[in-house]
Amino acid sequence: MKTPEYNRRNFILNAGKASLALGLSTTVLPAFANTLDEEYKKRFVEGKFQQQPLLYKFDSLQTAIDTQTMEIHFTKHAAAYCKNLNEAYLSEIGTKSKSLEDILQKISKYSPKMRNNAGGHFNHEMFWKCMTPNATADNNPTGNLADNIIGDFGSVEAFKTQFADAAKSRFGSGWAWLIKNKKGKLVIGSTANQDNPLMDVSELKGKPLLCLDVWEHAYYLRYQNKRADYIANWWKIVDWSFVEKKFDEK
Repeated sequence: MKTPEYNRRNFILNAGKASLALGLSTTVLPAFANTLDEEYKKRFVEGKFQQQPLLYKFDSLQTAIDTQTMEIHFTKHAAAYCKNLNEAYLSEIGTKSKSLEDILQKISKYSPKMRNNAGGHFNHEMFWKCMTPNATADNNPTGNLADNIIGDFGSVEAFKTQFADAAKSRFGSGWAWLIKNKKGKLVIGSTANQDNPLMDVSELKGKPLLCLDVWEHAYYLRYQNKRADYIANWWKIVDWSFVEKKFDEK
């Protein structure tokens, strides 16, 4: 009788062969893939868009976010946005080639399903990159980014206060953002649901540099209704090197 482990290995192997036969690409998992749940390890990509593997383990951000929340958030919530985005793309765009950014910039032309899931996929893919388990003790921006934050907000602390206020005051579900507008000025704001500053329907418009998910599923298991505590701890894991890289991009 074959063991469950043998059957799992064969399932993954056969899934990989099937995806290649169909001209599909398998998800490239990081070295710590054995820490992910079985359903995630078995999944292979069937559409234009896919989740990128995390650069850290689910339990690596516990300074601010617990392991169970990270796992559910990534493998359930974010995965659903990706799946539904691919469905909407196939239905509304078909075989034409459009980038996610192109879709977002003209999102008013598409369905609510496209809007919700294109935004949800973009926002989550960026959110994961805005965090790191390797933050320094003081964890503040440096270099050119820090200079511009101080120039536009007065100080790093004033910036953090304004950003936290935007996150705390977002009614219901949504996101807080640091963006660079067309004039190169740094601006803080928030968007509802899965909207973002790239969308033509958004009042807040500009290049996203930093985002914070304030949907309850992002923090409720650990913080319950204490969104302010979640935000305060989140600063400890912000990856400022990623934010600075986005700021310096042309």
